Amino acid sequence: MWGLSMPVEARSIDELEKFIKGKKVLECRVKRLGDIIKVKVRTKKYLYTLKVDSNEKLDEVLKRLGVDNVIEV
Repeated sequence: MWGLSMPVEARSIDELEKFIKGKKVLECRVKRLGDIIKVKVRTKKYLYTLKVDSNEKLDEVLKRLGVDNVIEV
C-alpha cells in the first residue's frame, strides 16, 4: 500500500522532541504494558513511539511535548 509507513521509535525524550518539532500533534496515546509505558504521538504523516519505565518520565514527556489531547488506552 502506498502512503503507509512504519512507526518511528524514539530512544529518548530529546529525540522524540526533535522528531515532532514544528509538527502539529493530532493525538497522544498512552498504553501501559506491565512495567513499560508506551507513548504514541500521531502527527499528520507519522506515528512516533517512545517507551518509558515510570510515571514520572511519562509526566515529563507529556509536559515537554505540550500535548493536550491524551488518550489512555
